[in-house]
Order: sequence, then structure tokens, then C-alpha cells
Amino acid sequence: MTIRFYNTLTRRVEPFQPIDPPEVLMYNCGLTVYDYGHIGNFRTFIFADVLRRFLELAGYRVHQVMNITDVGHMTEDQLADGGGEDKMRVGAQRLKQAKKQGKIAAGEVDNPSDPLQVADYFTKVFLEDARRLGMKIAEEYPQHVPRATEHVEKSMIPMIQSLLDQGHAYIAGDGAVYYSVESFPDYGRLSGNTLDELRGGAGGRVLTEHQAVKRHPADFLLWKPDATHLMKWPSPWGEGYPGWHIECSAMARAMLGRDVIDIHTGGEDNIFPHHECEIAQTRGATGRDAFARFWMHTRHLMVDGEKMSKSKGNFYTVRELVENRGVDPAALRFELLRAHYRSNMNFTFKGLEDSTSAVRRLRVFRRSLLEQARGNQGNTQVDASHPMLGVFIEALADDLNISGALGALFGWMRDDHKDPVEALAALEQANTVLGVSWDEPASATDESVEATCRAIDQARSHKDYDTADRLRTELRESGYEILNTPGGTVARRKIG
Repeated sequence: MTIRFYNTLTRRVEPFQPIDPPEVLMYNCGLTVYDYGHIGNFRTFIFADVLRRFLELAGYRVHQVMNITDVGHMTEDQLADGGGEDKMRVGAQRLKQAKKQGKIAAGEVDNPSDPLQVADYFTKVFLEDARRLGMKIAEEYPQHVPRATEHVEKSMIPMIQSLLDQGHAYIAGDGAVYYSVESFPDYGRLSGNTLDELRGGAGGRVLTEHQAVKRHPADFLLWKPDATHLMKWPSPWGEGYPGWHIECSAMARAMLGRDVIDIHTGGEDNIFPHHECEIAQTRGATGRDAFARFWMHTRHLMVDGEKMSKSKGNFYTVRELVENRGVDPAALRFELLRAHYRSNMNFTFKGLEDSTSAVRRLRVFRRSLLEQARGNQGNTQVDASHPMLGVFIEALADDLNISGALGALFGWMRDDHKDPVEALAALEQANTVLGVSWDEPASATDESVEATCRAIDQARSHKDYDTADRLRTELRESGYEILNTPGGTVARRKIG
């Protein structure tokens, strides 16, 4: 089997072969922990999770690292040099607001103005959400989920010094350390930008302030001396903090232990400037001709055809959907993974309803197989020679063609399965990639609704269809959808 992935760096689909098989080294840009993670964030994270799971199903051992950014990320991150306000300051404001609104338990955060407490709180929330959505990396915290603040002194400062020593960086008149993009001929290869295009200031942070001290407008910050900053460290260039881009370069190299890794992922908004700058820094420090062999990026997530925005009222966090709207985390995961990662995804509540139904079909199908297998599951092994699994795996090998994989799975589920044990084993193998939880969420129904469902079943068993219909109507009018399953009537609250 040949695995093929689209490589943003070369702009084509290429055969994937790790540097040192069966090991695969993969780095994923993670969350800046100044707010609750939204569904756009998690679309990118779940893509990385599915990618890892598929490679593991294909027989590779994946070493995955996903960082937590808790310092140095500015609000104007579309500029290579950064600009605006430190996102952790913004996080402090949002944490204060959340505390006022009662979203935070008493005693959970003592001082919402402390950036470390901001980072601690939103990191905890992120990990809870990631576990709900079945992300493997969340179970590996903190071993494979480094926080930027943990690597400033041991990884970032030494890398900055190496770039200075090799002529890729310089100390400007204001004492800041900048990367010299002119020292790196390949700058712009990933994004398609050129230095001439950036010379006009597209890459410059507040160009009027720094024009006299920066050699090129696209030069970007590696270290900012600032004794007044809330989070600061001693360095050879003054007390201050690192730039955003150096963090991932340093952590990827430190955590994965190689100068060149196999895969680096992120959202398409990371391509420039973040990943472009990462390549320049890492290759400048190592002298190698590559940082990551494959760069893979998810496209944007829209909501009802529009860009997600708090001002438009179409901004959804995982926490809000699960806790306030009763969304099954497995359904949300399914919704976020079912579109191809290189296509724009349009999130709608109708689509979420469809994903809820798909997850329900998977669970009902599995329960049926378990009943037929009568406790014999686990005794049969299946591999790519299985008719469904073979097509499922081949589809994913084609640049993670998730639609083809799901089509093979759900089409096969409609077949007559004479060997339920083998069918169960095949389903479980496919689900090692999908990562759908088989457990129904505890909050899906309450006792009164369950009692009504039992009353419907009892009325039907006595052929009292008028009563059954009346009870079903009451549930529908209360916002529930009614399902007939092998285990009896089930009610689920409608989403949206």
C-alpha cells in the first residue's frame, strides 16, 4: 500500500515514507491558552488525531507532540513580526469576565490577572475538551504536550543564540533580537510570498517604530527585552520574552529529538507567517535542507456559510456545545472529521444532527453485533484483506479521503453479516481511526424522559397506540426526537 499526502511545501500529493520507519515524528501547532477552544481550533486538532490514528493502523509508531502556547503570541498574528496586544493579557480579561458570569467554580482561579493562572485554567479546559472529543494526545499530557513557558530557558534562548552565531539573527538598536529573512534564500517558499512583496511592510510589526532598527521590514522578532512584561526571563539580550515563532521551532526539536521531522500540521492560517518563520529558524539553526518533510494544513471552518465571529453570534466553543446545548461529544467529533481536511468546512446544526444520527447508527450496529456474538468478541483478528477494511484503509491512504472511508464503512454496515464476531472486529478496527466513543453521554436524557419512553413501549405492547402517540407528541413538543431502537424507544434532545 502506498500512502499519499498533499504537501503544502511542494503543492502536490506525494508518496509518504517516514525518515526512519516504522517511526513517524509529527508536530502539531496547538492552542494558545487565552480562551476556550472553538470548533475551528478543534477541526485542526482532530485532523491531526485522525492522521495519527490512520498511520498507527497502517503499522507505524507515531511520536506526536502538540504544544501549548502560553507566552509571546500577539493578537495581530497575521504579521510575521507580531503586533497588537499579548494574547495572555486578553486571556486575563476573558477569565475575569468568565469568573463574573459564574462559569468558573469558586476557588478555581485565585487571581485572574496572573498570566500563569490564565494559562493553567485554559490549559485544563482544553485538555478536558480534547479528552471529550477522543484526542489521543490529551492522554499524553504533559509528556507530549509541552508548554512554551517550560522551554524558554532550556530550548528557545539557546536556539536564538545559535541563530545569532550563524549570522541568521541580529540585535537591533532597541535591543530586540530579529531574524534576518535576507539570510535565508528559501524564505517564502512555503507560503509563496517573496521578499519584494514583503518589503512594503506586510511583514513588519509597527513599521514606523522599528523602521530604523530593522534591516528588512519582514524581519521578525525572536526576543523582546521588556522588564515591564508580565511574563519575562533573563537572557543575554536583556530581561524579556520570546517571539511566538521561535517557540515551536525550539519545542519540536527538543521534544522530538531530531533536526528534521516527518510531518508538521496546523491550520491554513498558520502557513504564513508562523510556519514560514519556523522553517527559516529551524533550518537556520540546524543547517539542514528541511525542517519537516511534509507540511499538512486544514482549510477554514465556516459557520452557516460565514466566518465564525463572536459579533455575528455564530462563534461556538466545544464547552458551550457539549455543556449548554447537550451535544454528544462523539457526534461533534464525527462532524468535525467527516469533511476532507483540504476543503472548507461549513458547520451547521443540520449537519450536526446528521452526524448525531451517524454516530447513533454506529452504536446501534455495534450493539446488535455484540448481541449476536454473545460474548465471543475479541477472538478474531482482521486486517486489510477484509473487504471493508481494505477499501477503508485505501481511501485514507489517498490523502486521508475520509468520505471514501466512511462510504465504505456505512455501505458495508447495510450488508448481511453472517459472522458477527468478524464484523465486530472489522468495525472496531475502523473505529481506531474514527475514535467514536461507544458510550452514550450521561446527559443525553433525564429520568422523566426515560420514564416516558418506557411508558410509550408499554402502551405499544398493550396496543394502546393513542397513548403512545400522545406521549411521543409531548416529547417532540418538548424538544426531543424519538427513535425506535432494538432496545426500545429512545429520546434525544434536538441540537441547535
